[in-house]
Amino acid sequence: MPTPTALEDKLRELALFPPTTMPFLSVYINAQPDQHGRDNFEPFLRKELKARGGTYPARSAERESFDRDAERILSWLQTELRASSNGAAIFACAGSGDFFEALQFDSPFEHNELFVYHQPHLYELAKMQDQNRPYAAVIADTNSARIFVFGLGRTLDADTVSSPKVRSRSVYGGWWLQRFQLKVENEHLRHAKEVLKHLERIVREEKIDRVILAGDEVILSVLRENLPPFLAGKVVDELKLDITTPEHKVLQATLESMRQEDARTDAERVNAMIGAYRAGGLGLIGVEPVQAALANGQVDTVYRPDGRGGGAEGGAGGFRRKPQGRNGNPGVPDRRAGAVHRRPEPARQCGWGGRDPEIPNYLKVRRRSVPARTIESTRWRPSAVEPRTAV
Repeated sequence: MPTPTALEDKLRELALFPPTTMPFLSVYINAQPDQHGRDNFEPFLRKELKARGGTYPARSAERESFDRDAERILSWLQTELRASSNGAAIFACAGSGDFFEALQFDSPFEHNELFVYHQPHLYELAKMQDQNRPYAAVIADTNSARIFVFGLGRTLDADTVSSPKVRSRSVYGGWWLQRFQLKVENEHLRHAKEVLKHLERIVREEKIDRVILAGDEVILSVLRENLPPFLAGKVVDELKLDITTPEHKVLQATLESMRQEDARTDAERVNAMIGAYRAGGLGLIGVEPVQAALANGQVDTVYRPDGRGGGAEGGAGGFRRKPQGRNGNPGVPDRRAGAVHRRPEPARQCGWGGRDPEIPNYLKVRRRSVPARTIESTRWRPSAVEPRTAV
């Protein structure tokens, strides 16, 4: 299972793969078992491989390369795919240096997909990276805490913080009761600060940009009041969880919270993009204008239909459902799909990763952590035409 850093490096390596005249196969597998506990990707893959292979002339160099790749992919899935894996991405081109790369994930890909092109098709892999970015989760009570770093559907790191319990005593009231309560509050404060100190260190070392706090209201209120500025802007949610909650349930609860946060932020970005289009001269909408903006090097961010149909909220005329293309080129939008573009920041900060908002009738947002070739396709470059936000 690759780490987030290893996955980013692999994305960049694949994005720099030079175009080839031989067919390059990119396969994405949803390896989750069905209701009978069986994998169901093999019939799809065999059917698609047979259909795509038949498009090449018999005994041609392209057909021989394709057939070798198909055999090797099927063999790898039968012998190397781990039972614990829920997703796999395979890239192969026998006719170009016998290239073969296979990755396994705890998180599944949404669909089984096969792309045949002259370069790797990376959108699904970039989307996997973007939707499963690392985040930190803290679950605490007044004398202990568990800190997790989750990413790519699994636990990447874990730490614990413990503080001595305040001994209870029989206090009947008056000055002694006030003194005891003050001692309890001070111990809670000291524990909270220790937890936040550990959390800040982890967030800085792992370069994490999202944090979830969990626990009972007593400790959450103390943590909330003592958050340092560095962490305060990274907290996206607070959950009511018991300190004894099993790790896999903490992962499930926090993942759901992350999906809701992604949906909210994606909706905000899409609405902002539509506003730029309405302003006139700040955006473009439609395939031809968008492709012209791409050709002029004026594109920063691309928004694609999410494949769910309907229109964007208050959208300019609505964005109808369009099927995803199979041209395999991560730097060029599908000819059948709508797109939205903008240039809100310097080119060196720009890129696109995959994001499928968890909200109906919105658009896919492609941004963040991008392979070099994709960045090259979307970065803004000076031209005779004034840069605009393109829709």
